[in-house]
Amino acid sequence: MNLPSSQKTVAIIPARYSSTRFPGKPLAEIAGKPMIQHVWERVKKTPSIDEILVATDDERILNTVRNFGGDAVLTSKEHETGTDRIVEVVQGISCGWVLNIQGDEPTILPADLDRLIKQTKIKKKAKAATLIFKITDQAQLNDPNIVKVTINLNKMALYFSRSLIPYPRSGKSPDCNIWRHLGVYLFRRNFLIEFSQWPRSDLEITEQLEQLRILENGESLLCVEAENEGVSVDVPQDIVFVENLINNKY
Repeated sequence: MNLPSSQKTVAIIPARYSSTRFPGKPLAEIAGKPMIQHVWERVKKTPSIDEILVATDDERILNTVRNFGGDAVLTSKEHETGTDRIVEVVQGISCGWVLNIQGDEPTILPADLDRLIKQTKIKKKAKAATLIFKITDQAQLNDPNIVKVTINLNKMALYFSRSLIPYPRSGKSPDCNIWRHLGVYLFRRNFLIEFSQWPRSDLEITEQLEQLRILENGESLLCVEAENEGVSVDVPQDIVFVENLINNKY
């Protein structure tokens, strides 16, 4: 059945070859497959997604994706962020919603992506949403590489930070949940394009967190709890751990 474009959800996976900490990361082999293929296959298993594209700046990634049967688009090498790369692709696509999932998330659960899409679409006024996960590992609380988010009673983001939020002033363990932000986003297509055209905000520059531009401009970001924390690949040393997870049917 052909959906009207206003209901269609397109997943776009930005994947660049150059990386300071891990050059060629999307092509790194994990359990016999390039990492980008693991991400593609998990997105492919998500019922609510109608189309998948990889947006890349490198022909090696483009050819790899096409060789395993995926669709890929070659984009400019000048983009500073994955969002910019996605917006270039979105300009030529007719759809209602765009899922942004990074090419270094080989353990993402299709059920979490499906939950994100379904829970966002029933919120008539929602323009953008993201996944969160409750932090239970104390070591993550003060790790600046773990982005924290605090939410209101309607599950809308109040603030994102690399610092611990909310801060337990009493010195005791916090009474409320502390949430980790998982870097998966769902946007209404038109809002994504609008957001990408805003100048970088002061908070965004300070924390180096792109999503703060949405909040600083007075817009809302719905937060949907994930069942799985997921493990992203940042450096080559992460490969062995992720490979073990995948080999154990994670």
